[in-house]
Amino acid sequence: MLKKSSLVLWGAALFIAWNGLLLLFLWSRPPSSSSSSPSSQGDRLTAEVIRLAQDAEAELERQKQLLLQIHRYSGLWGHRRGVPATLPPPPPPSPPHPPFTHPPEAVLPVLVLACDRSTVRRCLDKLLRYRPSAQRFPLIVSQDCGHAETARVIGSYGDSLAHIQQPDLSDIPVPSEHRKFQGYYKISRHYRWALGQVFRTFRYRAVIVVEDDLEVAPDFFEYFQAAFPLLLADPSLWCVSAWNDNGKEQMVDVNQADLLYRTDFFPGLGWLLLAELWDELEPKWPPAFWDDWMRQPEQRRGRSCIRPEVSRTMTFGRKGVSHGQFFDQYLKFIKLNDRFVPFTQLDLSYLRKDEYERSFLLKVYSAPEVKVEELQGNRRRELGAVRLQYRGRDSFKAFAKALGLMDDLKSGVPRAGYRGIVSFMYRGRRVYLAPPSDWTGYDPSWS
Repeated sequence: MLKKSSLVLWGAALFIAWNGLLLLFLWSRPPSSSSSSPSSQGDRLTAEVIRLAQDAEAELERQKQLLLQIHRYSGLWGHRRGVPATLPPPPPPSPPHPPFTHPPEAVLPVLVLACDRSTVRRCLDKLLRYRPSAQRFPLIVSQDCGHAETARVIGSYGDSLAHIQQPDLSDIPVPSEHRKFQGYYKISRHYRWALGQVFRTFRYRAVIVVEDDLEVAPDFFEYFQAAFPLLLADPSLWCVSAWNDNGKEQMVDVNQADLLYRTDFFPGLGWLLLAELWDELEPKWPPAFWDDWMRQPEQRRGRSCIRPEVSRTMTFGRKGVSHGQFFDQYLKFIKLNDRFVPFTQLDLSYLRKDEYERSFLLKVYSAPEVKVEELQGNRRRELGAVRLQYRGRDSFKAFAKALGLMDDLKSGVPRAGYRGIVSFMYRGRRVYLAPPSDWTGYDPSWS
């Protein structure tokens, strides 16, 4: 404040000094020559006074601007020192965040379910390589089985992750016809315990679940960070998955790696859920086959998941309790996305239920209908995206087998399907395998 006052006084002194110099100049002017007439002397004197007055006016304007600058900058200096100052009004507030944005500091832990695969190192190395922040994406490895070598591998990562171990390693009493499925019972028990730790002990808001035989894409974390607000805002969604069940390289458009879908099929294999969903599922969690249980209408309750065109995970685990089921035919051919898509900078509002159904269904049912023979013969290429219509379980399975899709149905829902529609690429063009437009819902008897 003292500095501000001294500057103002300095400006005022400058103003007074200038006017004093002006008066001194007028008083000290030499007398005019005697040879000039009184009239001409008067004219010259009048002209000189006018010129001096104009100069003085210009100088006064410059000093006025100087004083205004001194006042403005002294106000800013005072503001920086904590002294209230008269400043220009602040700019208008920024517009509200667009739909589905969230603070960048939102914490999304990654839970890795491990057992007896020492190859978990491949999974963990990629997670740690692509993880943008240890604070925002803490890594928790939950190990079942008590396998010493796997525990040693996990422990070698030190403080980079948290290593927790399922305490109950006992066999589970199962019906006699399910003795060969003992592993599925243990997996379900492990899932329940590990998710309980995440939500009940660590108290996280959400979690990304992966298994120890998954490798992640470079934009794995970016994808889930961008999709998290969708899950928070849209009650018609219950998960976000990194997996496309029909994601073999020849069946996806790698040039549309930013394309996302809604799907009624629970994909798993790298998925995000909220604590509220665990509150709903935990009391009725099944003793075995938890993923197929998730696909039942009683659990899904008409909700959908988000899934990508190009998978953000791939599995390298042929060995496991499923004994390689589907691995050699489908899973090992899944295309893992290899380029970074800045999902957090994209507008994902097209995935809202109402908007998605309006645009997606229009796109599907405005596509010209073709016969499967025309697709297989690579005919009618000029049509671009096309629709292949099925009218029952048998025709769906026949078309799926003919075109290389996964043909199994869970509670009547096709893999990667939305309202019965499966979108995929066939010989370089988009195909929608779709029911009639008057589709009324899934028939669980199709399974």
